[in-house]
Amino acid sequence: QVQLLESGGGLVQAGGSLRLSCTVSGRASSLYHLGWFRQAPGKEREFVATISRSTGAQYYTDSVKGRFIISRDNAKNTHYLQMNSLKPEDTAVYYCAADTQFSRPISARDIDYWGQGTQVTVSS
Repeated sequence: QVQLLESGGGLVQAGGSLRLSCTVSGRASSLYHLGWFRQAPGKEREFVATISRSTGAQYYTDSVKGRFIISRDNAKNTHYLQMNSLKPEDTAVYYCAADTQFSRPISARDIDYWGQGTQVTVSS
């Protein structure tokens, strides 16, 4: 079993920044790639970003490219999502995700483990 513990999130004005953190623990946790999805009210959960644990390759959904940065600290089994130039359309619950196949974008239905979610609200 793998556990994901998220922190960060909150309320920010448009143009502001927030940083999300996610720490993974549990059996064989070092085998998992970590990334982020988000879900806005009435919408499906969508991929945001992921980073390969082995190569460091990063992938982003088009709407956040140039604004969000994903990074990792393998020694701490923690990864981060730095969100800059936030827009009201970034408002959503953000979920940390872990999967052995998540070295590149995959569908939410294929993710093995999820964090509890953290609310990000961007006011205009």
